[in-house]
Amino acid sequence: MNIHAVEVEKGAGKPLMSGFHALFSIGGFVGALLMTGLLSLGLGPLPATLFGAVLIVVAMLHASSRLLRGRHGYADEPLFAMPRGIVLILAGLAMIGFLAEGAVLDWGGLLLVNTDLLQPAQSGLGYVVFSIAMTAGRLVGDRATARLGDRVMVRWGGLIVVVGFAVLLIAPVVPVALLGFLLVGLGAANIVPVFFRRAGAQAAMPAGLAISAITTAGYAGVLVGPATIGFIAQLLDLRMAFWLLVLLFCLVPLLAGRVTPTRG
Repeated sequence: MNIHAVEVEKGAGKPLMSGFHALFSIGGFVGALLMTGLLSLGLGPLPATLFGAVLIVVAMLHASSRLLRGRHGYADEPLFAMPRGIVLILAGLAMIGFLAEGAVLDWGGLLLVNTDLLQPAQSGLGYVVFSIAMTAGRLVGDRATARLGDRVMVRWGGLIVVVGFAVLLIAPVVPVALLGFLLVGLGAANIVPVFFRRAGAQAAMPAGLAISAITTAGYAGVLVGPATIGFIAQLLDLRMAFWLLVLLFCLVPLLAGRVTPTRG
């Protein structure tokens, strides 16, 4: 889907990637809301899941005739290739970006509980704020990118994430902690979409392979990152693990100039 999104964006001649990722976020929210509603009405988990699957199949069939055809030879490329050149940097930064999102999802609530800011029943509030902020940031991200350029979006977005995590980790009260989640969501919103756009524009390797490599690295960050944070938390503590994540995320704004053009 990201490969297709890159081609649609190229054809349009303007930034669209953030909007596509915003719809992904909205889809997750709507899907969760739909399943909650069906289960609340007394429908069992299996029928509710099958109903959702039918909706997905219908949507795919409806959209399939409108998708671009593979005129760039992506079908002839291998499923994965080791990233090289600028793609290697993009993949590493994407892994960090996905890792941060996974950390907020898996450990953000426990961080609030461990610091005595929230009770376990309310611990999901931080991720709710983060998700809303990320979706809102992506909805306006294409216009912001068109005006400011990819480099500004990555550099300043990364700095906002770093500040947001710092605010969260030193927060003395709940509103300040939620402000931290808000800043992390807003800052991170458009970083990964820019990485996919740059992967489609680079010349170090075929665009399809580059996007696949970045996707693989990103989801590796989601899977391995939170587990690593848990391991570090066992050795030290959860707050220290998050501070190490903050230091790692500093690479995103520091390397923004290496992976994005001066303007655009």
